Amino acid sequence: NRVLLLDRMSAAIEAARRHNQFLAVLFIDLDRFKYINDSLGHAAGDCLLRNVAQRLGNMVRSCDTVSRLGGDEFVVLLTELDTAGRAAAVASKLLKALAAPYDIEDHELTVTPSIGITVFPDDGDNCDLLLKNADAAMYHAKENGRNGYQFFTHELNHRAQLRLNLENDMRRALSRHEFSLHYQPQFDLRSGALVGAEALLRWQHPEHGFIPPDRFIPIAEETGLIVPLGAWILRQACSTAQQWRDEGLPDIFMAVNISALQIRRGHLEATIFRTLGETGFPPTLLELELTESALMSHQAHVSATLKAIQSAGVALAIDDFGTGYSSLAYLKRFQLDKLKIDRSFIDDLPDDTDDAHLTRAIIGIGHNLDMQVIAEGVETRAQERFLSELGCDMGQGYLYAKPLPADDFRQLLINASTQPASKPAASTA
Repeated sequence: NRVLLLDRMSAAIEAARRHNQFLAVLFIDLDRFKYINDSLGHAAGDCLLRNVAQRLGNMVRSCDTVSRLGGDEFVVLLTELDTAGRAAAVASKLLKALAAPYDIEDHELTVTPSIGITVFPDDGDNCDLLLKNADAAMYHAKENGRNGYQFFTHELNHRAQLRLNLENDMRRALSRHEFSLHYQPQFDLRSGALVGAEALLRWQHPEHGFIPPDRFIPIAEETGLIVPLGAWILRQACSTAQQWRDEGLPDIFMAVNISALQIRRGHLEATIFRTLGETGFPPTLLELELTESALMSHQAHVSATLKAIQSAGVALAIDDFGTGYSSLAYLKRFQLDKLKIDRSFIDDLPDDTDDAHLTRAIIGIGHNLDMQVIAEGVETRAQERFLSELGCDMGQGYLYAKPLPADDFRQLLINASTQPASKPAASTA
């Protein structure tokens, strides 16, 4: 299909050049398609893709071309355009057509597209460049909230190059020891005792300085680098926590974030058992934090993997609860140990009535399923008191401490071991 597309693009470029016309390349990616594919199966996913291709074909002229590049990516080639603006009109029609519900295997599904647009001759004079730039524009459409279209600009090209450079730097960063872990403490809301820590990745780039995780973690996910990076995080966190234990400091849970890709492709079970064996860290003190999307994908494989890990004593927590799919069926199926309430529900407590009701309900759900509940993003004493009154078990946030380097967290543990448990003091950091 790609070969046929390139042949037609080459011919269309020559025709546009001869007749002084425009042509446009629309690079289309279906938003969150993989979640549909993972939850309903590949047969349903393939059926959806056929329906999408049919709708695209129905929306364009006979002189245009619709091609599937692979996965959930399509390209529409618009030829014989008198104005570049015509591409925007077509993109708007495609957005509307593709967003209408699909009936697939007794399910009514909705999928939205993100569309990147390049125009010949302004954005490239050959097939490869037009496709590359349309792809960059499509990613920008996703960054802008999905379900929209974006024309290519040279600023986008610059951003795409920066992204590629960041990816290349990330591949070398592990061997160059540029990554480190910071640890954010978790406190028991009833006793005030320090009971756990969440390991959080930090990257200090030699040229660009501190790079926020939200800039490089998505790239690591897309490229597969999250698998070796995740293995390093796990080993570093377990090794550091075991060093604290060897010094006679109090036992605490060590929470490590795990991505869906690590479960699917990273031999997670073997990696965890090997890491625990080599570091000596007890499995009963390790906690894996999983997002709802990680639980959705490849459910049979995920379930088998997590059960094997859990049977060894490792605790499982669902992270950012309430921001994703929040299906109660997942909580029941995977029999998780902890539920972390996303900070977006905590920010406006206790004043926001809706957030208060939702938080109370989430805590009730967790406790009814024998799960401990921890609130993220606790920043005020009023929030802490309200959560404690609702029966929330633990709190984590800037009220207590920002994520700390290992040495600073060690000092926190030393202080905790020499002082009686009480309501933790607010951080002055």
